[in-house]
Amino acid sequence: MLFLNLYVQTLNLKLLHPSSWQDYELIDSGNFEKLERFGKFTLIRPEPQAIWERTLTDDEWNRLAHARFDREQKDMYRSTEDVKGGWGKKPNVSESWNVNYQYNDLKLILRLALTGFGHVGVFPEQGTNWNFIYDTVKSWNIAKPKVLNLFAYTGAASVVAKSAGADVTHVDASRPGINWANENMRLNNLNDIRWVYEDALKFVKREVKRGNKYNGIIMDPPPYGRGPDGEKWTLQEKLNELIQLSSQLLEKQNCFFILNMYAVGLSALVGLNVAQTHFKIANPEYGEFFLKSKNGNDLPMGTFLRFKI
Repeated sequence: MLFLNLYVQTLNLKLLHPSSWQDYELIDSGNFEKLERFGKFTLIRPEPQAIWERTLTDDEWNRLAHARFDREQKDMYRSTEDVKGGWGKKPNVSESWNVNYQYNDLKLILRLALTGFGHVGVFPEQGTNWNFIYDTVKSWNIAKPKVLNLFAYTGAASVVAKSAGADVTHVDASRPGINWANENMRLNNLNDIRWVYEDALKFVKREVKRGNKYNGIIMDPPPYGRGPDGEKWTLQEKLNELIQLSSQLLEKQNCFFILNMYAVGLSALVGLNVAQTHFKIANPEYGEFFLKSKNGNDLPMGTFLRFKI
């Protein structure tokens, strides 16, 4: 019977990729790197899961790329906490630029930049979550639904929720990340997102004590994290507690919950099992995000668990 239950769960697992992008495409991947176009610039960045060979030649990669991030790390199979490296770029590459994302009547503008740790300010696979957030908030007949975005990074999901009419609280332990998110809010002619510079777990604990409630919770924890005061934690250690506390903050009706996980080795079933421990979920969606490649192999990009009531 246990085998049968696991088999049925696996059949429900979904593979999702964003289909609303015009300013992003995965061109190729392989040899532990990925070749991606973000608007007017094409970048080469490290990708620990791209263990296969490239479809395009090295000359084609170099011809197409405007910039390349090289990371120094001993273990090429997984990203480490201490990233050392830098960008090599052609003369015409800007330090920052904007890209557009459109889904139905959602028109999103996001600022990108070449950061010192190899990110550019957006995770393209999250487009399918943005659509989910926008549709769900729009469907509610509530004057001001409240959405909490934890580990909110540069704030794309916060801007989407705000655009749909939500009252948004954006929590992150990175001051530069919050400043970047503020820029994205203003680029989209929005205002009044609540910015909270704090460790997400500490904030959630206090919100539970205050008795606050939210209609939507978005949770995008990194594999490891640091709070504003240097507190260290790992996802495996804190995920159960974080979701247990979040279950006390989520409304029982007109609500949604999203969990994204990028830790290598953590199955989508991990997120499902932890969430089902603390939430009564009738029809959860769970599985793996991937980026569809223009040439060659599609690229896995982490797991997700989400539901709405």
